[in-house]
Amino acid sequence: MTDMNIYLVGGAVRDELLGLPVGERDWVVVGTTSDELLARGFRPVGKDFPVFLHPETREEYALARTERKTAPGYHGFNFDTAPGVTLEDDLLRRDLTINAMARDARGHLIDPHNGVRDLEARWLRHVSPAFAEDPVRILRLARFSARYAPLGFRIAPETLDLLRTMVASGEVDHLVPERVWAETVRALGEARPGQFIQTLRDCGALARIFPELDRLFGVPQPPLHHPEIDVGVHTLLALAQAVRQGADVVTRFAVLVHDLGKGTTPPEEWPRHLGHEQRGAELIRIFCQRLRVPNMYRELGVLTARFHTHCHRALDLRPKTLLGVLRGLDALRKPQRFAQFLTACEADARGRLGLEDRDYPQADLLRQVQQAAADVPTQPLLEQGLTGLALAEALQRERLAVIAEARRAFKATLV
Repeated sequence: MTDMNIYLVGGAVRDELLGLPVGERDWVVVGTTSDELLARGFRPVGKDFPVFLHPETREEYALARTERKTAPGYHGFNFDTAPGVTLEDDLLRRDLTINAMARDARGHLIDPHNGVRDLEARWLRHVSPAFAEDPVRILRLARFSARYAPLGFRIAPETLDLLRTMVASGEVDHLVPERVWAETVRALGEARPGQFIQTLRDCGALARIFPELDRLFGVPQPPLHHPEIDVGVHTLLALAQAVRQGADVVTRFAVLVHDLGKGTTPPEEWPRHLGHEQRGAELIRIFCQRLRVPNMYRELGVLTARFHTHCHRALDLRPKTLLGVLRGLDALRKPQRFAQFLTACEADARGRLGLEDRDYPQADLLRQVQQAAADVPTQPLLEQGLTGLALAEALQRERLAVIAEARRAFKATLV
């Protein structure tokens, strides 16, 4: 054990140098074996290669390793974690120069691939041609772009060329659904999630991974309602508005997919998109099934696609239609999801060129009619002996009455 050396690596070193809060800390161990770490009380957690949890801090410690590509996809690797593997060997197989730095026990920075230089110049640059061996790195780089774009980072031209080569070679087609979704949902939580989509589009990967999103770009909309015209551009503008509103990742996903139906509008019908709501809802179901997206994302995405135009027209809807929208959204039983829906619709309304700060009273109206309908008591109706269909009809009459009054009062405030 005397030759064992431990180094802090990766994101902790990068973010410290950027002056950002350091979250998880990862360590690389050089000059030892799995058996020796187990003897020290470390617990194994790695499946693909030896990773261990420290017995006290619970932080991850990985044996220094090299890897050799043996098959397509990100599983097609053989790893060497022998004690003779050096720190430099380990850093060479990492993805980006800004992630290929380390600190030793004395705090000395080890930077064999000029990561500090690229941090200062704000470049996202691959370490070596081995980057191209792992298709997940396309998604990871797109996610890093979404995270660090506010700091001025951009992808180095030679790295973007490499991404395009990976897509052209078919390497990206070996990505498995679970990994695609894992990286996507993390990207949606970043500061500029639209940059994730834009990066994938820039290298050609969007058409292979998310064809439903890729075909939105270049599709026109009526300039009166959409000064930005392009559906894909609008989608990214709306996503930026969702971030601005502090939307959670489930809501951001709904914003991302709310207009998928417009990608299937026949060109002869452009720039109108009649029926895109239902078409979009079905596309979202297929999208979520393919990528094994959790139900809460699928449900909000489908409802947003189906009802976002109803929300935009809320001020003109009659009480009966408003009640139908509340029922379709299951808004009385699931008020939290209803609130997410309204946030998504507001992001959609403001995700338009020059209209980012427009008022959106439609959401306020729907909040008020939802609250009015939810406050209608059922007990008095039960005490009248009403049951079954008679109870449901009476409850509807009561709800329509309070919705009509809430609508009248709200619209009076707009005059």
